[in-house]
Amino acid sequence: MSSLAPGDRPARLSVGTVGAGRVGAVLAAALGRAGHRAVAVSAVSASSLRRAEALVPQAEVLPPDEVAARSDLLLLAVPDDVLPALVSGLAAAGAVRAGTLVAHTSGAHGFRVLDPLVAAGGLPMALHPVMTFTGTDLDIERLAGACFGVTSPDQLRLAAEALVIEMGAEPVWVEEEQRPLYHAALAIGANHLITLVNTSADLLRQAGVEQPSRLLGPLLGAALDNALRHGDGAMTGPVARGDAGTVRSHLDVLDAPAVRSSYVALSRLGAVRALAAGVLPVDRAEALLDVLATDEAAR
Repeated sequence: MSSLAPGDRPARLSVGTVGAGRVGAVLAAALGRAGHRAVAVSAVSASSLRRAEALVPQAEVLPPDEVAARSDLLLLAVPDDVLPALVSGLAAAGAVRAGTLVAHTSGAHGFRVLDPLVAAGGLPMALHPVMTFTGTDLDIERLAGACFGVTSPDQLRLAAEALVIEMGAEPVWVEEEQRPLYHAALAIGANHLITLVNTSADLLRQAGVEQPSRLLGPLLGAALDNALRHGDGAMTGPVARGDAGTVRSHLDVLDAPAVRSSYVALSRLGAVRALAAGVLPVDRAEALLDVLATDEAAR
């Protein structure tokens, strides 16, 4: 094993990052720890500039086309909807050298969004970290427990997966045509979870509970653990039991239309899954579904 610290090892790739947001700066720093060299970064906002200075202080702050020109590995860490225009702009500027590895971090896109740069000789890959980021060095350590959704041409698969492993994470292969479904699944599980948790906390405050997190922390932690371990068999509560009267009482007190409609939609989905799993008794499902259908029809 080498006794050299990562910063003392001969750098294998010069890494440039377009987008010093919470994700881009952290991944550039993680690659630096693996022995690569962060040479350039694009950053516009004050927070991005501070983040770049904290995580990759050796990297020069440059416009995107100049970042690309200096890179052996170009990371594009920008929002999903911004990525196609960025790629087109870099291609039009002739900024990417032939043989440059070009990796984006978008979950919604596969590698084909990078086609304009492939025409110039870029080597495309999609490396989507499946975790939330704070934009601090704490995230670098958390990568050790994370997965990346990886998509690339077959001939680049080993290289793409190796980069993920070097950052301490685990690569999970996702086919190009499955990227939208893959990303929708993660959005339902993570983004919608935050909405549900905060809505639940708001309702508890309305009910007079001063510290909703004290109730929700243990409850939701156990529910998540049980769901991951036991699937639909972990379902509990009035929907899983078919307690139509309880569900009706819930609907009577949920005044906000968006919250009420979400409760109905999730309860119906939960009932269907509970029925299929054998958790919800068939003879109790009809009354429950009638309550949900009646409330939806009344809106």
